[in-house]
Amino acid sequence: MGIRQSFLSAAVAGLMATTSLVALAAGPVVPTVAALPAAERGTFELEASVQALRQATVAAQTGGNLLALNVKAGDRVKAGQVLARIDDREAAAGLSSAEGGVAQAEAQLRNAKVSLERTRELRAQGFVSQAALDTAETQWRASQAGLQQAQGARGQAVVMRGNATLTAPFDGIVLATHLEAGDLATPGRPVLTLYAPGALRAVAQVPSSRVAQARASRNTQVALPGSPARWINPVRQVELPTTDPVSQTIEWRMDLPPDVTGLAPGQSLRVRFDGAVAAPAAAPSNALAIPPSAVLTRGELTAVFVAQGDRFVLRAVRLGAGGDRVLAGLQA
Repeated sequence: MGIRQSFLSAAVAGLMATTSLVALAAGPVVPTVAALPAAERGTFELEASVQALRQATVAAQTGGNLLALNVKAGDRVKAGQVLARIDDREAAAGLSSAEGGVAQAEAQLRNAKVSLERTRELRAQGFVSQAALDTAETQWRASQAGLQQAQGARGQAVVMRGNATLTAPFDGIVLATHLEAGDLATPGRPVLTLYAPGALRAVAQVPSSRVAQARASRNTQVALPGSPARWINPVRQVELPTTDPVSQTIEWRMDLPPDVTGLAPGQSLRVRFDGAVAAPAAAPSNALAIPPSAVLTRGELTAVFVAQGDRFVLRAVRLGAGGDRVLAGLQA
């Protein structure tokens, strides 16, 4: 009886182990797609990046240590809000000196005016010559000019001291800060960058070989991030009139609707040009069509997983401008 039970137990254990191995060998079901020759068509997709229509880099206009930086990246600010303060002791000393110059010029003008009035009275009585009167008038005009010059210097000193306080030029979001409290600020050195979030655009670099298709596009769309991606139409498109001499691309700007939220400058997007007519050179005869979701990008590596029997092999490929056609690295 004991031998029979042991035999049955061993048989059950062997069956369970075999079932586990079969389940392990089966593994997860991975969907595959055949790489077939791509048909020529006018529709293609490109990578794009988000840019702000209104973006400003707030820079220092006076020199000194940065005493305080009141915001950080991601903060929302209002127009006129104080963003940073620079040491203004030197500017304050200059303002004090300018105010002293104004006071001195005002005193000289008062003395010149009194002297002119006295000289006029004496000239009317015949006690002084006309030359003395002319000299008094000249001194009075020179004192007036001296006061204007001193007032201008004071105004310049006020502006220099005001430059020590950096304020937001418009309502926006701080994109990045370039200095920290304690750093030395010099005229022209960037302190922070901010942008207006309500006006964004997608910018794509269109290859010269695709420009004709992009111009003939019946429907240009931008894919917003999400699962699944939501395609929208830009409110305006602008093609820059210059070609990059290195990459041989033309910058294409597409303004996004003002109600689009959740995007930030520098974020990657995809744009799609639905061409009206297929270009003969747009799809070489040896190109293979693959879904963009099958492409793996790691740094400068672009590859796909190729099914070989019961395993997958990573293979580097070269894609076309649309990102959905393999020009080299695969066979049909």
